[in-house]
Amino acid sequence: MAYYQSIKHDRNTYPLGDSAPGQAGWIAQRILRLRAMLNGQINSVRDPKSLIVGSWNIKHFDGGRKRLPESYHYIAEIIDHFDICSIQEAKDMTALRRLKKLLGPNWDFFVNDQTTGDAGNDERMAYFFNRNKVQFRNLIGELVYPSNELLDGEQPSRTPFFAAFQAGWFKFTLCSAHIVSEDKPGKPTRQQEIALIGKTLKDRSKREDEVHIFLGDFNQDDMNDDGLIDLNNMGYVIPDFGPTNLAQDKKHFDHITFIGPQEESDLLESGRVDWHEAVYSDNDRDAYEDIAAQIREHPDTGVPYGNWSSFYKRWRTDEMSDHLPIWIEIRTDYSNRYLHSISELV
Repeated sequence: MAYYQSIKHDRNTYPLGDSAPGQAGWIAQRILRLRAMLNGQINSVRDPKSLIVGSWNIKHFDGGRKRLPESYHYIAEIIDHFDICSIQEAKDMTALRRLKKLLGPNWDFFVNDQTTGDAGNDERMAYFFNRNKVQFRNLIGELVYPSNELLDGEQPSRTPFFAAFQAGWFKFTLCSAHIVSEDKPGKPTRQQEIALIGKTLKDRSKREDEVHIFLGDFNQDDMNDDGLIDLNNMGYVIPDFGPTNLAQDKKHFDHITFIGPQEESDLLESGRVDWHEAVYSDNDRDAYEDIAAQIREHPDTGVPYGNWSSFYKRWRTDEMSDHLPIWIEIRTDYSNRYLHSISELV
């Protein structure tokens, strides 16, 4: 369970009150809103013998302007309602350690190295997992391809990051990816990157007789984009989360797909978390105007935004993200099915 002690006791960071951003009561009220939303979507309806897998592209986490302290609590609260979560666009190890501390001692995380170069954008990917629900199976790595499989002689722009876990009877491997954002002449396309990773995981899944979950920011415009069509033709289960970005031009960027033994591929539910309905909501816009000016980067520190009413929705994505978190619920207990198969042996 996420930790709230600092909100209650750290008066330097969280002054008393509930009328303004940053105050302890203000933050607690919004965490309660977020909990009500998440409990309604996930906790109150989930099967007790299931796994909640999440994925979230957390915008420049935390490589740009530093987030407000309250934002970390909201991010932690969301992830705490998953059993395991893949994070893309991780930038700063300090931010990841801070998130882990807020999630509590039952949570742990793995992170890969930065992907350098213009396309890599110095990004990392991370897996956060609740050790009370999920066990790490001591296998972790990156997909690096031999020369004869490269796309136009190049590796994927951001190296796919995989790790093996187990929940109950259910053994699975996650592979997180942040697909290139646009197609450029002479470079691997989004479709090519998705197809290459998808085929690799399909082959591994068949060889190991195990579910492989391919997830992350695929940068697909809609469900009919070529990359998703290729995955569908390979046999992947592909839930439709709807648009997952917060720009005016709505796109189906983020996905959690999986492939594996049919008897271990039961998708129970899926969804996205519209966090802006609970925190940094439209109703809170005016309350953040002064603090937004105070935390602007030099040389604009303290200078009010010219058109706060229109800029607020963009500003709040720097606090949370310009992507919505997504999740799936997948069955983990196949013991009855297994016993029935034994009973039918002759």
